[in-house]
Amino acid sequence: MPYYPERRPDPYAEEQKRIEEAAARSRRRRLALAALFALIIVYSLIRLIAYGADYFSSRQASRELHELYEEPTQAVTAAPTATPQAQPATEAPRQEEATPTPEPEQEAVLPPVAYPNNPDVIVTERFRKLRKKNKNIIGWVKVDAVEEPVGLKDNSYFLTHDINGKKNANGAIFTDSGINLNSRPYTVFLFGHNMKSGNMFGRLRKYKESAYCYRHRIITFDSMYEEGRYAVFAVTEISTEPGDSNYYDLWSLDSQNVEEREAALNKLLSRSIHTRMLDVHPDEQFLILVTCEGRDTDRLVVAARRMREGETENNLTLPPL
Repeated sequence: MPYYPERRPDPYAEEQKRIEEAAARSRRRRLALAALFALIIVYSLIRLIAYGADYFSSRQASRELHELYEEPTQAVTAAPTATPQAQPATEAPRQEEATPTPEPEQEAVLPPVAYPNNPDVIVTERFRKLRKKNKNIIGWVKVDAVEEPVGLKDNSYFLTHDINGKKNANGAIFTDSGINLNSRPYTVFLFGHNMKSGNMFGRLRKYKESAYCYRHRIITFDSMYEEGRYAVFAVTEISTEPGDSNYYDLWSLDSQNVEEREAALNKLLSRSIHTRMLDVHPDEQFLILVTCEGRDTDRLVVAARRMREGETENNLTLPPL
């Protein structure tokens, strides 16, 4: 049997093995990272496609309703109301004057206000057609270039559904479920997502810019009972978290107590990014647009009041000096 001389140990073998193992581990890490990046890209593309599909679906739903909303209509004619006839005065028997008993002082409360041109609360022809398509539609809002139907269901449904009830990340603009439309409401809250595309209330962030705010300060909101134009009087960022230094109770603007409502109004005005925009009183009707901003508990608020008789966009009543 032939003899093979024993091989001399390679002094670099162990080092070479370590290098090869390290290279293999590096290759595995690179492959894992490449796979992870590929998954992230695929996921991002899927999300982007879904976002785009939701956006176009949302716009299509709004366009279809907008065509119906813009169809020519006839104005609602309120039913005539009887004028009470004056009764002849009769002289009451004289009585000894009694010392009047002072009545306890009562808090001033805002009285219900009938719709001036629609006292019988008749749904307008325009909204009758819209509500045949969707009974959840109670209004229509126009903010700059955004025109959207306003829904009424609850305070969460339209965060994840479009106005027609389809699942959609854009959601829909909706009002507070506790609103009472039997008479003209003193406060109307409208909520909507702050979409980066500018959809829904995505344009509200621009109201923090003075030039934009004054250029687009007239907001149109028509309810199913009357039309309305509103002028912006405050823009502010708030927190909805009690105890936060930036906390503001939005619902205080819905108080029917005059003193409480005035205090809430003054607090809102004092926090506004833009000052002395408009003269406003607590007994006027407010339109409050609300969208998310920053943290989950942060909100951007654009507040407007119904334009007074005789006011125009170029002739708004400024607060006294």
